[in-house]
Amino acid sequence: MDAKLINRIRGARRIAVLTGAGISTASGIPDYRGPDGVWTRTPSAVNAFTLENFMADAAVRAEFWRSYAGHAAWRAEPNAAHRALAELDGAGAAVRVLTQNVDGLHQRAGLAARKVLELHGTMHTTRCTACPLRLPTSEVLARFDGDDLRCPDCGGILQLDVVLFGQRLDGDVLGHARNIAAASGLFLAIGSSLQVEPAASLCSVAVQSRATLVIVNRDPTPYDEDADFVLRDDIETVVPELCAAVGNP
Repeated sequence: MDAKLINRIRGARRIAVLTGAGISTASGIPDYRGPDGVWTRTPSAVNAFTLENFMADAAVRAEFWRSYAGHAAWRAEPNAAHRALAELDGAGAAVRVLTQNVDGLHQRAGLAARKVLELHGTMHTTRCTACPLRLPTSEVLARFDGDDLRCPDCGGILQLDVVLFGQRLDGDVLGHARNIAAASGLFLAIGSSLQVEPAASLCSVAVQSRATLVIVNRDPTPYDEDADFVLRDDIETVVPELCAAVGNP
């Protein structure tokens, strides 16, 4: 690893980490926009992730639920990158993860739930769009027979507790994420295409507050020119190296 990078990040104490699908591919979860991504292989699949289509068409909703019924994330385990971030926090650094992922692997790796902001929600719970009911997704999928799913209380449309295209992020969560980015001394953007806003703009918030921005991603991103360092290395290899450098003052 570059000596200039090591010297710049060594001993950082306030670390914000924006993570995208790329951090979980080593756990067997496919990303969305990569060469083998879900939407690259099946472009029409993105239709099921658009709020307007989801709410309007029972067939689209059934396709959405089918995609999650056998989702690799149910069987996935945290990989070396997830574990390294949790271990860095456990060693005394103030690590806060701002994740675009809905798989819950950061928490399973050992980070306290309060230290993980799930910007785009979680696949582990499901809510009714018409009443306050929330259910574990495992219970919902247990009765999925390939058709549209409806609320057992009111008959309303059930939606996985994730943010779909056309749906706003939770304002409180986003505001908290911006405050964390602004307070960070080191901002790591890991495995994100940085094409989805407003999550990607957290990089700008960090840079404007004079944080060191390090982007770790296989492909170019719109924020590469703003970064202090851009790494194209394997995430499962380089993230533990970055964490080791931070934790070695």
